[in-house]
Amino acid sequence: MLKKSILFSFFLLCIINGFAQDTVSNVNDESFMTSNGKIYVVVAVVVVIVVGLFLYLANLDKKISRLENSKKS
Repeated sequence: MLKKSILFSFFLLCIINGFAQDTVSNVNDESFMTSNGKIYVVVAVVVVIVVGLFLYLANLDKKISRLENSKKS
């Protein structure tokens, strides 16, 4: 019970600290990423990673299907 209450208190303090960071920010109307145009680079990298993962999973699914069919024969 003591461990759970200590863990709960720790997470509660982390959440409060996270909210406190938002109130003290000195960010203009445009954020740093959009003002420099770097957000498009980030989006492009994320899209490439997600597409690569889907292609890998599709290829893996084909290989597993071929193995399953060869075991049935």
